[in-house]
Amino acid sequence: MTQVDTGGNVLAALDRRVPTSFIWSLTLLATIGGFLFGYDTANIGSALNFVPYSLTGFALGYLVSGASLGAAVGAILAGPLTDRLGRKSLLVADALIYAVGAILSGVTPNAAVLLFARTLIGLAIGADSAIATAYIAEYAPSNRRGSLSMLQQWMITVGILVAYLVALVILLALPGRAGTLDWRLILGLGAVPAIIGLVLRTRMPESPRWLMRKGRFDAAQAAFARLNVHASVADIERTARELDAADEQQQHQRRRNWTPGVKRALMVVCVFFIFQQITGINVPLYYGPHLLGPLFGGGGKVGSTISGVEVTAIMTAVNVLATYLAFRWIDRFGRRKLAIGGYTGMGISALIAAAGLTLLAGTWEIVVVMIGMDAFIAAFAVGVGGTGWLIQGEVFPTAVRGQAAAIGATVDWLANFALIEVFPTWQAAIGLGWVMVCFAGICLMAVLFVGRFLPETKGHSVEEITRIFERQAAPAGARA
Repeated sequence: MTQVDTGGNVLAALDRRVPTSFIWSLTLLATIGGFLFGYDTANIGSALNFVPYSLTGFALGYLVSGASLGAAVGAILAGPLTDRLGRKSLLVADALIYAVGAILSGVTPNAAVLLFARTLIGLAIGADSAIATAYIAEYAPSNRRGSLSMLQQWMITVGILVAYLVALVILLALPGRAGTLDWRLILGLGAVPAIIGLVLRTRMPESPRWLMRKGRFDAAQAAFARLNVHASVADIERTARELDAADEQQQHQRRRNWTPGVKRALMVVCVFFIFQQITGINVPLYYGPHLLGPLFGGGGKVGSTISGVEVTAIMTAVNVLATYLAFRWIDRFGRRKLAIGGYTGMGISALIAAAGLTLLAGTWEIVVVMIGMDAFIAAFAVGVGGTGWLIQGEVFPTAVRGQAAAIGATVDWLANFALIEVFPTWQAAIGLGWVMVCFAGICLMAVLFVGRFLPETKGHSVEEITRIFERQAAPAGARA
């Protein structure tokens, strides 16, 4: 137990805490939305060939990418709501929306309801992506914040893997009912973890930083205690006054929250998120069964889909394992180095996959393409995927963290939607191999951007990180 001395800074004590089993379990609960995020965006890839409704053109593209468009709306709506109502209440509401959307997807009577359900799921995905890492950053010890926040990305990868494993089991068990029952089960089973999350999230503590900023000092004291930091209300009030004074002296944040440093941080997060998406990670994860199934053959639509699901499940397993490495390394090597290494590895791997697709045939094509795609996904998982969500949660001041994180998440989802919507036309025009070459070029641009604009944030408190961006945004002659 840590007893904060009278006059002590309770946030400093929180930043020094050794993560307890409660903190780890709380983080897993906060990131259950990440699992649902992964499951509900990936399951459509397995169900797509069997949805019995006549969907073409925009409607078909929307079925695949509509969740991403809904996510953009959910993220931007979540920003002001979470700063006004708190992190916990929005996380609880998200779990409810997930559950309703998944149930509607499974029992849908027509195409219109299915498209509405996918949009509803998207709203929850976007809101959760805007809130979860911000919530984690506000209670995580500074030296383990990267590892704890990385659980969000790891849970996304687990959700994607589970989506393909569930689909594989259902299709193998009931191959004759693929067009009637199977696709409904694949889509509807996402309600089970959503309902579990809904029940358990009601028991989460509210963010102590948010409570303190809102002047709810008694509630903040209780939240700190659940995080194993025991302080008096007087200590909490004193810390709040110190933060207010620091804001006035250094950034004038009580009068003007959107300082040059905050704007610079938002620019870095948004551009990072754009690169995270347009470098192509979701092409194999969303379109994997459709793209790779024909390479492996299979009897008819069901056989080809099963082959594609099996191959994509292998790639998603690589994603899970590689994200574990990111979890272990993010606080050791830092955000900047992992991001540069991740984008570099993605570029090289994309060229390997492109070589297999354009220069080889038969067994060698399959071998080289799988090596390239697996390495592409692994490089993303180690250095890019979780890093984006981590910096989104840690680089903004508490007063605007919800709004700023929501803007970043919205940009991420719009970029996701744009790529997934345009990919079929892009592929038809130049072929998958040359699309991968384009992704390699974009990865190079991402490396240059990270090297120029992303400062290292490991080991710093969230308040120190905001000051780093303020110094970078200041005119050259005014920097301390």
